Order: sequence, then structure tokens, then C-alpha cells
Amino acid sequence: MQGITPCLWFDTQAEEAVAFYASLIEDSQIGEVVRYGEGAPLPAGTALTVEFTLQGQKFLALNGGPMFQFSPAVSFILHCETQEEVDHLWENLSDGGEKQRCGWLRDKYGLSWQVVPAAVGRMMRDPDPARRNRVMQAIMAMDRLDIAALEAAYGGP
Repeated sequence: MQGITPCLWFDTQAEEAVAFYASLIEDSQIGEVVRYGEGAPLPAGTALTVEFTLQGQKFLALNGGPMFQFSPAVSFILHCETQEEVDHLWENLSDGGEKQRCGWLRDKYGLSWQVVPAAVGRMMRDPDPARRNRVMQAIMAMDRLDIAALEAAYGGP
């Protein structure tokens, strides 16, 4: 059982956002949807909460109104095995949002994501500080991360 469940506060788009994330991220499921009743702050029938899972991580989406917004201070990292996966997630999650530096993006709902090749972890744990520095410099110069360019900066596998 997962001991901590992140709760994502949306204005009114929780159900739409969850469907969007689940359509893009493998091993995702949408669970129970609890809806507002009559006399609630949002129209009856609007989703209050949506339980969902992305790659085994449980989340709760909440339609709580406009008083809180997402910040890049909290982001979710998507570890990608292939360049195709990086490209797919990068293009689709940023559609209607904002592409940023170093593999970061903000989606159309305002949530921040980091689309990162899994190989970056291996490279950044290398005992050679010069190799790590070359990789970091390459990352800092990129928007969407490019595995081949990172491997070249690293100096091979």
C-alpha cells in the first residue's frame, strides 16, 4: 500500500486532465470519481475528486476552484527509455502548455513535468566529474532532451 498520495488541485478540469495524462502515460488507470452534489461550490455532477494511477503511482485530482495554482516548485519526472518516448511525451504534454529548458515543460493545465531519459541518472552518477559536468552542460543547453547528444557529451555508454 502506498503511504503518500499526491493530491493535484485543479480549478474545474480534474477529470479532463486525468483522462489526458492516462492517455499519454503507459501503465495508467483512472479509478473512482466522486461528484459534487446539489448546493456544492461547483455544479452538481462535476467531479469533486478523481483517483488515478500513473506508472504505479497513485494520485488524487481535486476540483477545488481557482484559488490555488500549480507552481514549477513541484514537478513530476517521467523517466523515458527511448528517444521516441521522450519525443512523444514532450510533444503531447507540452501541447497547449509551455516548453521549457532542461527537459521541463508546463502542460495546458499548468502542471510541471520533467521528461528525462533514464540514461541521465546513470550519467550523473558517473564517478568522473568531467563526464558529469559535460552532461550537465549539455542538458542546460537543451529544451527537449536528446539521448544521442547526451551520450556524445558523456563520451559513450
